[in-house]
Amino acid sequence: MNQITGSAVGPMSEAGAMPAWELRFRAPRVGLPEWAEDAPDRSLFVSNVTGTYEIYAWDRATGGRRQVTDRPNGTTDGTLSRDGEWVWWFSDTDGDEFGVWMKQPFEGGEDVPAAPGLAPSYPAGLALGPGGLAVVGRSTDEEGTTVHVVRPDGTDHEIYRHPESAGVGDLSEDGTLLVIEHTEHGDAMHSALRVVRVADGSAVAELDDTEGGRRELGLDCLGFAPVPGDTRLLVGHQRTDRWLPMIWDTATGTETPLAIDLPGDVHAEWYPDGSALLLVHDFHARGQMFRYDLADHTLTALDAPAGSISGATARPDGTVEYLWSSAEQPPAVRSTAGGVVLEAPGLRAPASVPVEDVWVDGPGGRIHALVQRPADAGDGPFPTVFDIHGGPTWHDSDAFAAGPAAWVDHGFAVVRVNYRGSTGYGREWTDALKHRVGLIELEDIAAVREWAVASGLADPERLVLTGGSWGGYLTLLGLGTQPKSWTVGIAAVPVADYPTAYADEMEALKALDRTLFGGSPEEVPERYEASSPLTYVEQVAAPVYISAGTNDPRCPIRQIDNYVERLRALDKPHEVYRYDAGHGSLVVEERIKQVRLELAFALRHVAP
Repeated sequence: MNQITGSAVGPMSEAGAMPAWELRFRAPRVGLPEWAEDAPDRSLFVSNVTGTYEIYAWDRATGGRRQVTDRPNGTTDGTLSRDGEWVWWFSDTDGDEFGVWMKQPFEGGEDVPAAPGLAPSYPAGLALGPGGLAVVGRSTDEEGTTVHVVRPDGTDHEIYRHPESAGVGDLSEDGTLLVIEHTEHGDAMHSALRVVRVADGSAVAELDDTEGGRRELGLDCLGFAPVPGDTRLLVGHQRTDRWLPMIWDTATGTETPLAIDLPGDVHAEWYPDGSALLLVHDFHARGQMFRYDLADHTLTALDAPAGSISGATARPDGTVEYLWSSAEQPPAVRSTAGGVVLEAPGLRAPASVPVEDVWVDGPGGRIHALVQRPADAGDGPFPTVFDIHGGPTWHDSDAFAAGPAAWVDHGFAVVRVNYRGSTGYGREWTDALKHRVGLIELEDIAAVREWAVASGLADPERLVLTGGSWGGYLTLLGLGTQPKSWTVGIAAVPVADYPTAYADEMEALKALDRTLFGGSPEEVPERYEASSPLTYVEQVAAPVYISAGTNDPRCPIRQIDNYVERLRALDKPHEVYRYDAGHGSLVVEERIKQVRLELAFALRHVAP
């Protein structure tokens, strides 16, 4: 048995003495396999087995696996053609998310442009249909969103264009109809659905629960029925206080609600024969699976361990494959037929500690937080890390995460807060994040911080505020607006200067910001100023660590440089680490380096 020892600040060691936190990052992982609709033995998955997350082809009939992509900064965005003959993958430059679709034969061969007539862009969805048909969504700052039909010979024609954000939903089984998820009403958080003819882009049907932007109800395209000539579309809706599926016949306009009596959000996809739906039920940070038979409306629970289900798919034989993990146990691709379906060779990630559920009364209602305590370390108080999730429309769950586990290994308790704006706790909770952006979330984080200190969990003199992306933004904003609450701040790829971030970010995120703030920085400057970390930089009292990708299109580097320059001018203690990638890194060694630097910075200021 390999001995697992060591510290974050020590040199990297051989596997036999590798620190547990490092091994969790380095241990190979595989994602949930996607399979070709007309060739189900051909699958595609993402793995970090080489040390970089890349796309792999898997022939289930022979057992053969082959690495498809090999790029210095990794590749994760790919899919299979329906016949399984081609692997499509998105090629950007060093993580900037701006590029073109390439394709490669499933059996191996040269990469060629999949849509040679289309200029580079941000991706806005992709749907591959029968006979080599493809529909490509594009987004640029100059053109807004465009959708193009690409023929098998590589030629294309445009069937949709609009300045607001939109994306490709799904193709009908026969390839004649296309769903476009759009926000022409101006609310980037709540999409409407338009069904158009692939031949010419003419409209067939429209479903819009926003009533032209006058109410905040979104729709989500979950896929056409997998039956040729079937015009039924599976749709996610928010007509209650949560996400639920319904069936919309796009030819007749008939809407069929489904008798699903489950709390929390319910996501769905078709079984391959169209007779039933696979439901993934997300409630209070944990997941369950069900089969819903359309003929008799019966709901049958599918066996899965307690924890989180990050994805699931029904196979042609009726079994379900799903990616499962818990905070304690690392992820695995499992099957309802029993056992692990797919795993990578090599090291195995050690387990961590389980999470405890905490509910705290807050200014907007009860707040759910997940707590992990150092093993065998007594009752506390502990040095405590508030690890804030990104999104903001996302949530922390009882799922395996190497970052929080690394803090626990070094003697910290970890608290993760599903603040207002998080998903999974009802529509009103998610949509509460408007106009007082950032400040609302920090009110909830402050309430949980108060509980953590009062309960004896957290030492008030040893509190770390950290997060990435939106969590990094909330970290910097919290250090300035709550300067007496935090001992150290560690922000990864954050928003630091909101007006400048808006000016430099991709157009789809500008649309989201206009929805959150009620306008652009020119229209509501006071809201952006109130929510910008740069506004409060003079009040920052804790040492600040910032890491940033130089090619990040979501939290661009210029606005981070503005914030860092103000820290320097004010002689505030800080460190900055810049790396050559985008919104995070897909390279394992780079990610380990970042975590090692973050841990070392915290340990210099907070005794474990």
